[in-house]
Amino acid sequence: MKQTALVTAGTAGIGLETALGLAEAGLAVTVVGRNAERGARAVERINTTAPLHSARFLAAELSSLDAVRALADRIAADGPLTVLVNNVGAMFPERQDSVDGIEATFAVNHLSPYLLTELLLPALRAGAPSRIVNVTSGAVGVAKRVFDAVEPPGGYYGFHWYGRAKLANLTYTLELAGRLDGTGVSVFAADPGGAATDMTNGTMRNPKIVSPGLRLLWPLVRRKFERSTSGPASVAARPSIFAATDGSLTGQTGVVIGPQAHPVAPFRSATDPRVAEAVRRLSERLAPVMAG
Repeated sequence: MKQTALVTAGTAGIGLETALGLAEAGLAVTVVGRNAERGARAVERINTTAPLHSARFLAAELSSLDAVRALADRIAADGPLTVLVNNVGAMFPERQDSVDGIEATFAVNHLSPYLLTELLLPALRAGAPSRIVNVTSGAVGVAKRVFDAVEPPGGYYGFHWYGRAKLANLTYTLELAGRLDGTGVSVFAADPGGAATDMTNGTMRNPKIVSPGLRLLWPLVRRKFERSTSGPASVAARPSIFAATDGSLTGQTGVVIGPQAHPVAPFRSATDPRVAEAVRRLSERLAPVMAG
């Protein structure tokens, strides 16, 4: 049976490098993105490597829950799915809403991959042994760990809200791993570390994305972060590729793959059952699996 992979935000940067790695591993790769021109270039680049199967592009605006549902329907119609890489992510310097009226950072970084994963579970079970890889971030360390509502208390600071959305998704990832244990569907988180991407080259250079208490130190913190972990997208993609394909992970689940492409301990708050329960309730309310 042909092995298939889906990579969201796969037309450039870390997502494209991940797609290239999966194609090299022999999977038939579908990349998802917003821009058809970038999608065509991504497919052309993948296919020039002479993969076992030709790649394809599907357009989707993943900040829209309806678009996520439509994408899931399209992928599910193809049959079993072997690998799902939820690579989509975004950080915004100013607060904004998604088309669904939900704060965009939470919508893109958590609700979108959460809903897509839940909707594709039947296809992933049919493709077992299969893997889900959710891309996380070290920014979870600055997150407020309150999930009673989509927005945390206090003012909007893009980096902190990004970290909180990634914490929600990491918590969901570990909970899902426990839920699917024994089904043949393994679940991993992959932390790419720092990388030279559109997001890091743009948004992270704006000191207003962090709270006033961190703002004076932000240039120093950011430069240290960039020197210690930044690298090309091809390096940052290695944890996702490792999580999706490496044979040493066979039979394992609920593992976080760090920037050096080896297992690391999960962020402690992501293992807190109270946080997991709050994230579950909020996710189910904002992005119900059964629409209506």
